[in-house]
Amino acid sequence: MESAAKIRRLILRDGRSIRSVSRSTGLSRNTIKKYLNDATPPRYHRSEPPVRHKLQGFEDRLRSLFEQDQKRARRERRTAVKLYEQLVEEGYTGSYSPVCRFVKTLKADGSELLHAYIPLHFKAGDALQFDWSEEHVVLGGVEQKIKVAHFRLCHSRKSFIVAYPGESQEMVLDAFVRALSFYGGVPRRVIIDNPKTMVTYVSRSKDRIYHPRFLALMNHYVMEPVACTPASGWEKGQIENQVQHIRQWLFTPKLDFSDLDALNAWLFLRCNELGIRPHPDQKDQTIDTIFASEQAELRPLGVGFDGYVEKAVRVRSTCLVQYDSNRYSVPAQYAGRHISLRAYSGQIVLVADQKVIAEHKRRFTKNISYFEPWHYVPLLARKPGALRDGAPFLEWKLPASMNRIRSNYMKVKGGDRDFVELLMPPLGDACIACRSTGSGTRDRCCGNGLRHGRRTKHTSACGYHQPDQSTGRARY
Repeated sequence: MESAAKIRRLILRDGRSIRSVSRSTGLSRNTIKKYLNDATPPRYHRSEPPVRHKLQGFEDRLRSLFEQDQKRARRERRTAVKLYEQLVEEGYTGSYSPVCRFVKTLKADGSELLHAYIPLHFKAGDALQFDWSEEHVVLGGVEQKIKVAHFRLCHSRKSFIVAYPGESQEMVLDAFVRALSFYGGVPRRVIIDNPKTMVTYVSRSKDRIYHPRFLALMNHYVMEPVACTPASGWEKGQIENQVQHIRQWLFTPKLDFSDLDALNAWLFLRCNELGIRPHPDQKDQTIDTIFASEQAELRPLGVGFDGYVEKAVRVRSTCLVQYDSNRYSVPAQYAGRHISLRAYSGQIVLVADQKVIAEHKRRFTKNISYFEPWHYVPLLARKPGALRDGAPFLEWKLPASMNRIRSNYMKVKGGDRDFVELLMPPLGDACIACRSTGSGTRDRCCGNGLRHGRRTKHTSACGYHQPDQSTGRARY
């Protein structure tokens, strides 16, 4: 290219002859004339396409094998190496390179449409998209991996996000309850992926069998679930894009909060702030402006769904039931019985005979027992010594007044049995009342003692009321 430009300058600009330029450059006069007649850079042109001598008899066969693979699932398609091996078995004697180039050509045919999509349009109140993402945050000074539930109304682009420790069934249900409460209404359908917590089976004809609890949620709110084709994220492209944007906007750099509740409170505020951004399609209006008009098209919310997952469990002899690697206590009278455990996203509720017998905050640790000491108090009647070393009583958080009473009892021989008698019915009911109200006043304690006719033994040990030395009765 540089030689052609130089030759054109020597002749057209400097006025030299073709013969003199030919002598100085060593190029033929025909070549110089060609450069003068054509200003485009010179390049080589094939007169005929290259001939694949050894592949010529196998091109139709290779094309047939490739077309067969296009009808199979992506993971079942053969690579160019496998196709080459197939041709070798059928008599091909050439190298792998011609086969690779031919397969590349076949893949390029029609590839222009692979990156072209049809834009979607959703009416107000028509559709809601849902997906999960995985993020890393610091909670309580410890770096943790969390799951974030993403929701997006397709018409107004209003977003809602909430974080959980995992993607279990009860967390899916709780996320939907929170999202619909945030939107203040129910859309006609929800577009989802195919996780086992929502879709239990996908047939070859793409029919779905939805999880019973997820279907109960949909029936409660009268929403139609629409599951995407597996590995076809473009069918819910809005929520796929939101996952990437939220990660950049909110989770970079890494967030640091005391616990998950504090993180979710902060995310809730950010969801409201995101509504002031311009709408992607209607730049002259904000997301909140269009969301306000879309809310009128949403169905009324009604009563919230009770989003728990229930399973039957057997109470161990230690008055514990196990769920998700941890153990939770129940009242002693239910030891050895089968009861129902209802797992919520943040709570464990234990039910027997259609009534709630115990509630615990749900923990996400591993292999730890969580006790409610009052569940074990009836057992102390047989083994009062367990009050000193029993695991449920080691970190028993009693009101300050009860702790003083317990301390006084434990200083004397047999005091543990006396303190157990104080806790046991009928006096135990009064003491439990003191515990529940946090009352440690003298009048309250006196009332309990008088009511059960055990004033002297109760009051002399508790240290609140000392008996009168002249009469032998307690002073009030």
